[in-house]
Amino acid sequence: MEFKTTGSDYHAAVDAALPSDLQPGEPVLVSACVLGQEVRYNGGSNLDAELLAALRARGCILVPVCPEMLGGLPAPRPPAQPPGGDGRDVWAGRARVLTDAGADVTGAFLSGARQVRELAARLGVRYAFLKERSPSCGVNRTHSGGGLADGPGVTTAALLELGVVVFPARSSS
Repeated sequence: MEFKTTGSDYHAAVDAALPSDLQPGEPVLVSACVLGQEVRYNGGSNLDAELLAALRARGCILVPVCPEMLGGLPAPRPPAQPPGGDGRDVWAGRARVLTDAGADVTGAFLSGARQVRELAARLGVRYAFLKERSPSCGVNRTHSGGGLADGPGVTTAALLELGVVVFPARSSS
């Protein structure tokens, strides 16, 4: 669900791409940065006002999540990513997550992913809208090995394993 359109065209495209069976009052996970919270690694946000408006118009209960902060990392924080592979590899214990300076933050990424997964299970979440390209929340592409790699982030891998359908929120950076 990543679109290259803008303005009202983007809003219409987002609304049309939302799952048709979303129910009023249904909880959906949304990356906190996409909701405008300043939780990104650089202390900023990635507000996606069109997605937010479309979900609110459907009457969804928005459940903000930032796995990295839930795992104990601050905002701002040093950028971090797996040196290779993707979130499935980290989730399965085959890869680590390192900062640019080489500090191992795998534990924080896994802790945050576990907490989001447990929250999703407890609330009966069927859908999540997470920040594309994030090493935690990326859906189709994630930062890995100094660039972008195909595959999910750590938290997305955990949610997919649980059966949650995860959609990529618009990636503006």
